Amino acid sequence: MEKKVNRQLKKAAFSVNGSLWLEGDGLRFFGPGPVELLELIEKTGSISKAAKGMGMSYKKAWDIVTRINGMAAEPFVVTSVGGEDGGGSTISQGAKEMIAWYKGVRERFRLFLEKESAALQ
Repeated sequence: MEKKVNRQLKKAAFSVNGSLWLEGDGLRFFGPGPVELLELIEKTGSISKAAKGMGMSYKKAWDIVTRINGMAAEPFVVTSVGGEDGGGSTISQGAKEMIAWYKGVRERFRLFLEKESAALQ
C-alpha cells in the first residue's frame, strides 16, 4: 500500500504528524499542556507559579486542574490553604503515574509517526 501512496504524491519531504491526548466523555483532558502544568505544579508547589511559567492565566490553569481532577478517580492536584507559607499545591502519586504512562505512550506514538513517515520516502 505504501508504494501506491508514494506514487500519488509529488516529490517532497513528506511526514506523518499527529497529536496525542486522552479524552474522557468526549472531552480532552490529558495531553501535553496538562502534563506540563502538572510538572510545573510539582516543581513550584503552586498553580499560580506554574501558570505563570507556561504564560497562561491563573483562571485557565484552574480550569485545567478542575477538569483533570474531575476525570481522575482521586484528585491529581491537591491544594492546601493557609499556614506559614500561605498554602500551595502538590500533585498526587496517581498524577505522577499518569504522567509516566502518558510519556511512554507519547514515545511509542513518536516512533509510529517516524516509521510511517519513513515509508513515504
